[in-house]
Amino acid sequence: MAQASAQTQAAPEDVVTIKLPAAGAYLSVLRTATAGLAARLDFTLDEIEDLRIAVDEACAMLLTQAVPGADLECTFALDGDSMRVAVSVLTLDGVEPSRDTFAWTVLSALAGDVDSAAEADNRITITLLKRRSGTAR
Repeated sequence: MAQASAQTQAAPEDVVTIKLPAAGAYLSVLRTATAGLAARLDFTLDEIEDLRIAVDEACAMLLTQAVPGADLECTFALDGDSMRVAVSVLTLDGVEPSRDTFAWTVLSALAGDVDSAAEADNRITITLLKRRSGTAR
């Protein structure tokens, strides 16, 4: 019984998925959604802005590799005091972004935990995990 309780607690409270064309013109939609969802979790204004910039940067990294006409998919998992954002797109080569770049350093500084993964179909996913600090910066 305790194991079932632990599994229930591990599931995010809410999951929101947005799918849109993999084009820079649509990134404002994701920035707005990111801010609204982070505000719902009572993130500070600085944390909201950091997360908006991180999501934008992750998308920009993926758009350079996207298959023409592909969709960009962004999943937000809201869990009490944290938000996990997974951004993915079908790519031409299936190569994960380099972790030795300035862009990756910016992502890590803004979002906290950052990871990437490649799937067999050349889909690349960048995952960000931002935790609410509970204190103003």
